[in-house]
Amino acid sequence: MSLLQVKNLVVEFPGRRGTLRALDDISFEIAPGEILGVVGESGAGKSLTGAAIIGLLEPPGRIGSGQILLEGSRIDNLPYEQMRRIRGRKIGAIFQDPLTSLNPLYTVGRQLVETIQTHLPVDRAEAQRRAIGLLEDTGIPAAAQRIDHFPHQFSGGMRQRVVIALALAAEPRLIVADEPTTALDVSIQAQIIQLLKRVCKQRGAAVMLITHDMGVIAETCDRVAVMYAGRIAEIGPVHEVINQPAHPYSMGLMAAIPDITQDRERLHQIDGAMPRLNAIPPGCAYNPRCPRVFARCVVERPDLLDAGATRAACWLHDANAHPNAHPNAGAAP
Repeated sequence: MSLLQVKNLVVEFPGRRGTLRALDDISFEIAPGEILGVVGESGAGKSLTGAAIIGLLEPPGRIGSGQILLEGSRIDNLPYEQMRRIRGRKIGAIFQDPLTSLNPLYTVGRQLVETIQTHLPVDRAEAQRRAIGLLEDTGIPAAAQRIDHFPHQFSGGMRQRVVIALALAAEPRLIVADEPTTALDVSIQAQIIQLLKRVCKQRGAAVMLITHDMGVIAETCDRVAVMYAGRIAEIGPVHEVINQPAHPYSMGLMAAIPDITQDRERLHQIDGAMPRLNAIPPGCAYNPRCPRVFARCVVERPDLLDAGATRAACWLHDANAHPNAHPNAGAAP
């Protein structure tokens, strides 16, 4: 059974000139012990998806329709206080900048102990013991001494480990990690990735890993969802999406990754830019940039269709489509 289910999620931003759809009919699920990567360009809706799940949408953003289920129970329609309790207890969050997650006025030990005692029925001594254990688990040396240090006394990589310890403090079932390694150097990135994988396996937690780094996705995730303009363009096992992408956008992303085995002077690039929310074209949102566009793509929007080992929102994978209707059809992305 899936630990997290997102069904037909729509996130809207009402404004003076009408309502903009930032997430448009997104559906996916994550099983216990699984890491789902969410990848795409800036503005694709990755972080917004995470914020909707955590219950931290910035007003005027709101969930317009759809459902979010955690362990079979809906959480998208809960009152603020109830959602706040779930957010610490059942959902852990790891953000890009550890300084926004830590209070600079309190020691990391105090923050960990308070989090543990808020969500778990343990006394202060037990909470302190668990806090030290969490710091050790996340690879902080001399944890018993460092627990009394303030956030500014830790390096960037160590602060991010403290944030991960904080996210794990109440033993959540789901962890939403939004760009957890972006601000870190490569060697620290690798350690944080290994830590997330270990936590996932040992605790059976589900992890939603939001990133724009395909290297991190390839190294960490079991499955990946490629997002474009507020929708899922392709979803499937990491190995398949990376090696045999089925959506032209996924193909373009993979082709843009540098390959040290090939002698190329120029990297591949996807021409154009992702459309603004108030200018998403009819049909498939990717059609103005797609080298394989044909007539149907411009007027009718595809849902996720079976595309071998993955599912892709592309008419090329529909038996009734006619890809030869455009001179560019069949061209490499």
